[in-house]
Amino acid sequence: MKKEFFSQIEKILYEKNLKLKFELFDDFYEEVKKENFIFNHEHFAIFQNNTYEKIKILHPTRIRRPKNTNSTQALAKIIHSIAHIEFSAINLALDASYRFKNLPLKFYKDWLEVASDEIKHFKLLNRALKELGFKYGSFEAHDNLEDALKATKNSLKYRMGVVHRGLEAKGLDANPFVLKKIQNSNHSIKSFLEEILHIILQEEITHVKKGDFWWNFAKDEKDDYLSLCRQFKKFNLAGKTLNEEARLKAGFSKKELKELKNFYS
Repeated sequence: MKKEFFSQIEKILYEKNLKLKFELFDDFYEEVKKENFIFNHEHFAIFQNNTYEKIKILHPTRIRRPKNTNSTQALAKIIHSIAHIEFSAINLALDASYRFKNLPLKFYKDWLEVASDEIKHFKLLNRALKELGFKYGSFEAHDNLEDALKATKNSLKYRMGVVHRGLEAKGLDANPFVLKKIQNSNHSIKSFLEEILHIILQEEITHVKKGDFWWNFAKDEKDDYLSLCRQFKKFNLAGKTLNEEARLKAGFSKKELKELKNFYS
């Protein structure tokens, strides 16, 4: 018997037990690949806060970010912050698949593929944390991505533009700087972390490219990206230094990059 798509995603999205959450996803994703499911586009999408219950949430300005990686704990804090972003990204991809109805099949497959990648990233980072003697939930985190999810829950255009073309692209900007911090570490786990960051960068480019595709699908002709940045200025949709090579691969134009640099300078 075929399972209903949205009700299954809802179970996965709001499952609090991480091990079970990922097992449910793996089982369902296999069924999706076989197209062994049905869509009920009348399904009502609920909204619940989905922050990991064992993590303490602080305002971003209250989180102390290590300036170097000389200690194991400092290195673990950096890894933990990335793991939290990846965990949030899992739920953002699942939520996109769950919340927005009556779209082409490609849309749902795209965001489940992204969720699968984000789960892989999270597991790799959590494995690194455990090798250092910590785990996801050992440190505080902020909830900016959850806030962005809530702010864009009623608009496909805003979700794709703000979250998947915006905040995910900001991750592309951050990657080289995090990599430099890791490379300055003397810890034996350094090479494993460099490998993880390389995987994340390459796959996040494809995620932003999906965000670019579906933002262009959802937006009006008159919409431009800088206007979206102005409208959602509180989320700060670009890093201080743009990863121009990665952003161009992900669908940004040179004109947009110039505008972003001027806007956020």
